[in-house]
Amino acid sequence: MNTTEMMERNAEMSSRSKARIAGVFYLISIAGCFFAEAFVRGRLVVYGEAAATARNILAHQQLFRLGFASDLIAVMSYIAVVGLFYNLFRPVSRNLSFVAAFFGLAGCITQGINLLNHFLPLILLGDGRALSGLTTDQLQALAYASLRLFPTGYNMAMVFFGCYCLSIGYLVFRSTFLPRILGPLLAFAGLCYQINSFAYFLAPAFAARLFPYILMPGASETLLCLWLLVFGVNAQRWKEQACAAEER
Repeated sequence: MNTTEMMERNAEMSSRSKARIAGVFYLISIAGCFFAEAFVRGRLVVYGEAAATARNILAHQQLFRLGFASDLIAVMSYIAVVGLFYNLFRPVSRNLSFVAAFFGLAGCITQGINLLNHFLPLILLGDGRALSGLTTDQLQALAYASLRLFPTGYNMAMVFFGCYCLSIGYLVFRSTFLPRILGPLLAFAGLCYQINSFAYFLAPAFAARLFPYILMPGASETLLCLWLLVFGVNAQRWKEQACAAEER
């Protein structure tokens, strides 16, 4: 095997490996978000009951902290996905890949800051007695308000993630190394994310009727994740598209 053939084979292995690594980080991100929402906040937060929520958090502090850590790992993993996707889809469109990465990172930053709303109740309920002039009821109300603010920050992040999915969906559709059907599915999911978020901001009663059905198209992200894990990308077609991009 000559040097050129070795370089081509390494390039093919590299693109397939990067795709599978992106799939691993994607899966970690999805699992982390699901755990924190379904098994931590969904279990401990009693909507409309500040005192009951406070008791649950204090009784399960380690679980609540684990939820924060799980969400943080999910954000970090998604940043890795954004970086790997930028490299993976650059042959399709360098400019759009950059724009997609911008929206992806903006969503991650927004969600990362929003995680403070998850952690703040631990400070208020655990060390709040040091805050002079605040009663237990007031501290519980502040802790609950912080948790109620969390969905607002999350929906702000989903506006950016919606733009990211729209961009990645188009790139997948234009690519030759992934199933094209995943592109429209991802783009539709991104559109649904944005509809859900703006409905939450502008018409909460309407958003409540849409939820959770409006987010079901988000399953296309799981499909992409599983495809990358199992199949990676068609390395030969990725190389051909990369070479064509270099010639342009």
